Amino acid sequence: MIAASIQAIEQKIKDRARLIAVTKTKPVAMLQEAYDAGARLFGENKVQEMAEKQLQLPDDIEWHLIGHLQRNKVKYIAPFVSLIHSIDSLKLLQEVNKQALKNNRVIDCLLQIHIADEETKFGMLAEEAEAFLRSETLNDLLNTRIIGLMGLATNTNDEEQVRREFRELKQLFDRLATIRTAQVQFSELSMGMSGDYEIALEEGSTLIRVGSAIFGAR
Repeated sequence: MIAASIQAIEQKIKDRARLIAVTKTKPVAMLQEAYDAGARLFGENKVQEMAEKQLQLPDDIEWHLIGHLQRNKVKYIAPFVSLIHSIDSLKLLQEVNKQALKNNRVIDCLLQIHIADEETKFGMLAEEAEAFLRSETLNDLLNTRIIGLMGLATNTNDEEQVRREFRELKQLFDRLATIRTAQVQFSELSMGMSGDYEIALEEGSTLIRVGSAIFGAR
């Protein structure tokens, strides 16, 4: 079931994007099954859960932190995290840089952009993100690299609204990708989940975050 689901999604993606298997709340045995089916990018929402699973699974997995990240939790994932999708403040990025330095690493990050028509979602506004990327403060953060953007579309059945939100995020990505420094090197656009990843692919996503379409509903 898991292997067949991964294969079906990979066929839809073809070479347009990479699949992140969202493994939150799933037992290690299910993650191993996904790994055996070829999945190598795993996404977790919670730091503690990710740190515990990382110890029990193969070393060649790329771990993506896709949920909201608190500054006091960064130290637990700094030794191994591949990509943090949810940077939404300078203070958080400074903490990631501090912990990356302690681990002698450069940690790749995405800025989370608020694109949804919902108050509950985290993220920066477009103009905030642009000012952030142009800030000279980033020049001091030698152990982080911002490689793109992430966004969560509105939870709605209105596909045109979802498409519009993804399209606006891609336009912002294209505009901000012209800013290139040692600390800002855009290559990844993380958008699309189980219910809307096909729209996200059409609108230019490079990373899709899929959970229930692989593992079944929670």
